[in-house]
Amino acid sequence: MTTNTPPSSPETDNPRQSDHAALQQIPVPLYGPEFAADPHGFYTEMRRKFGSLAPVELSPGIPATLVIGYRTAVQINNDPERFRADPRVWEQDIPLDCPVLPMLQYRPNALRSAGREHARYRKASVDSIDAINLYQVDMTIEQIALAQVNAFCGDGNADLISQYALPVTFAYLNAMVGCPADIGQRVAQGMAMMFEGNDAENGNALFVRALGELVALKRHTPGNDVTTRLVTHTADLTDDELVHQLVTIYGAGIEPLTNLIANTLLLMLIDDRFSGVAALTTRDALNELLFTDPPLANFGITYPPQPMMVDKVWLPANQPVVTSMAACNNDPAIVGQYNGNNAHLAWGTGPHACPAQDVAYSVAQNAIDQLFDRLPEIQLACSPDQLGWRPGPFHRSLARLPVVFPPVREGF
Repeated sequence: MTTNTPPSSPETDNPRQSDHAALQQIPVPLYGPEFAADPHGFYTEMRRKFGSLAPVELSPGIPATLVIGYRTAVQINNDPERFRADPRVWEQDIPLDCPVLPMLQYRPNALRSAGREHARYRKASVDSIDAINLYQVDMTIEQIALAQVNAFCGDGNADLISQYALPVTFAYLNAMVGCPADIGQRVAQGMAMMFEGNDAENGNALFVRALGELVALKRHTPGNDVTTRLVTHTADLTDDELVHQLVTIYGAGIEPLTNLIANTLLLMLIDDRFSGVAALTTRDALNELLFTDPPLANFGITYPPQPMMVDKVWLPANQPVVTSMAACNNDPAIVGQYNGNNAHLAWGTGPHACPAQDVAYSVAQNAIDQLFDRLPEIQLACSPDQLGWRPGPFHRSLARLPVVFPPVREGF
């Protein structure tokens, strides 16, 4: 399967020029440790070689086009007729054990549908999320965060991924959708397997089974939560559709929100601008990170139903076109124009933009503030260049974030 190859022309019929073009079109793998260690170096090199659209592989043998130009990404993501989010034609030829299939495959939800289907699913999700009380979010995160800090504050050291960012995110999402901890644990496990491409097929199955149990629970025992609002919404969603609305919520929540908290904590721990009397705020750090190194680095996936010419590049029909929010935000063509006005693409853009960004922002800000309020002398336990990043084509995710601090007694 060839990526970004135009139809035959006098230029491409020349053997020497064809060999040169083929060499230039070798896809860049996004799934290995090399990319995870230095994605921005890869984006810079891709921009030099390919311009705004780069041929990539999401996993071995799975080609895609990565959008690394800001204006091109805005154009594509706001053109749902020519760039549809429905992957059903593409996935017909994809093996079931493909590591990225669970992240890209069709699901009856707003993220993976188009047209009337998308409008119906989107309204149900937006209405259910918009009913969340943001003031209550602050109170809930304060309770969750304090309990989590109390579990390690006397030790003098911690890993802020496994002991803080992930459990705080996990606990809040469970509270938001009304999910008991035992079901939620299986949801988190399946989601992690899917993002990493580690036994993704079984991870997807685990994920979907757990969410099916949650839907059944809420039909029997409703509550004041997102799942209940989805169950009772006028869209009259089936059980299968309900499960896949929750897939979107958890998928957009667990990994990206954990990474947003952890990566912003790292920025604040290593950058002197966030310490001292005149320090920049947590809000400043979040805004900067969402611009420069967003936690969901490459997503916003569409599938053009026919070959499309964009920026003088032919995009093959029904092959994934993936927006690199990380690369687009750092596009030299726009850097300096948009800084400070939140015009980053970290939340997506167009009809598939994240509907829960206010909630996610509030969770992250409160989680970070609670940690620094409780442990103001916290420091990174190693050199930043000793930190490792988890491989995967979609996320920007630290493997660990070890810290040290003077031990303190549990608070209330």
